[in-house]
Amino acid sequence: MWDVCVIGGGATGLGTALDAVTRGYRTVLVERDDFAKATSSRSTKLIHGGVRYLRQGRVPLVLEALRERGLLLLNAPHLVRTLEFIIPAHAAWETAFYAAGLRLYDLLAGRLGFAASRVLTREEVLARLPGIKPEGLRHGIAYSDAQFDDARLAITLARTIADHGGIALNYAPVTGLMKRAGKIAGVRIRDAETGVERDIEARVVINATGVFTDAIRRLDEAAAAPVIAASQGAHVVLPPEYLGGTSAMMIPKTSDGRLLFAIPWHGRLIVGTTDNLVTDIAAEPRPMEAEIDFILSTAGRFMARAPRRADILSAYAGLRPLVHAGRARRSATISREHTILTSASGLVSIAGGKWTTYRKMAEDTVDHAARLAGLAERPCETAALRLHGWTEAANGPLGVFGSDAEGIAALGRPEPVHPRLTYTAAEVIWSARHEMARRVEDVLARRTRALLLDAAASIEAAPGVARLMAAELQRDEQWIAAQVSSYTELARGYLGG
Repeated sequence: MWDVCVIGGGATGLGTALDAVTRGYRTVLVERDDFAKATSSRSTKLIHGGVRYLRQGRVPLVLEALRERGLLLLNAPHLVRTLEFIIPAHAAWETAFYAAGLRLYDLLAGRLGFAASRVLTREEVLARLPGIKPEGLRHGIAYSDAQFDDARLAITLARTIADHGGIALNYAPVTGLMKRAGKIAGVRIRDAETGVERDIEARVVINATGVFTDAIRRLDEAAAAPVIAASQGAHVVLPPEYLGGTSAMMIPKTSDGRLLFAIPWHGRLIVGTTDNLVTDIAAEPRPMEAEIDFILSTAGRFMARAPRRADILSAYAGLRPLVHAGRARRSATISREHTILTSASGLVSIAGGKWTTYRKMAEDTVDHAARLAGLAERPCETAALRLHGWTEAANGPLGVFGSDAEGIAALGRPEPVHPRLTYTAAEVIWSARHEMARRVEDVLARRTRALLLDAAASIEAAPGVARLMAAELQRDEQWIAAQVSSYTELARGYLGG
């Protein structure tokens, strides 16, 4: 019997399983699809305290997020890095207002803070952001936050769980919850590849499925009232020259009350995000036409060359698992803080939160679950836990692999999978051999980020990737054809032009 069974292979589930296994609890994680298949691979790629929450006066949330930001930079320097953000100011009051707020942001970060914010001259802003619209620009306020590769961090967490003796299974959907005398005793899963079902007994089951939290809760209690309000955030990916330089731009207020970011990432420019409550909770959400128009028009007011649909390399959307707040109508008013629920039968559900605070969410969840299950009391170990691949020297195209980069290079397959992509055959082989990639989508969407960086190029790369994977996984021509077909259909939904 396992001590802890975690349902969900996104940020929250992976973090929870890692916390549990590093405390010495026998831990297994099961994921319906691939790790980070949904929300956790579709973020704005930021690890941040939340400037918006500071403006709303939610200081405790900002304090927690800033602390977690600092810890993650220490624990995964190969995946997280500091990044300068610039807020353009067109009036004197804007300069004073944002400079004061960001000084408080610096102060709250304390000893885990980054470079101090400061006011830039107009000339300094233009030098850092060559693509910004110069008309009316007076100053800029520069501050530091962090960015990361979300899907790569998820895979790294799965690898770290295995390093510590836990098991993380992808493509293992939960088909039911096991009960004894009315209490949760485990889960029934189905192997998505073979169709074989099996039972996993556990002393406590944790539902960490993000936007799908209520679906698992209804397996336990059919009439369970919903706790999740899903908000869709869309992004477009553009060529880097639309902004230029190595700094990011933050537009502090948009018509929907959110911030809009334009962020250099893996040689591209990510622009987003939106904030729209949705009722259709899908594994493959798509940006709405109105969302793409909103992003392009808003960014165009601040860029010297307004971005066009024809230049979009990829467009993607993710669903935020917000905690329901009564009759709140706008998702900007619904909490990003996490909530832990326990059903009458003992199912523990962790709802809400975001990538930045995944570690603290996991700590709180395992504290609660361990007490509920009567597990031996053991302290959390993750605040200073170096994640798999940890290295300070993470540079070049293989930098996100950290110390594994040497093993990938040793495979001796440096040929690129596509002329417009930096990814190589060696990375595909490594993903299938060591990172539990089972489908072409796993490699092109999450082990590499080809789908987000250039959806059209990823479609063209799919046949070659499928053949490389087939050789590793011992698959036939029929499998190759089916994988190429299914991936092509999926990736077409990311073509934003």
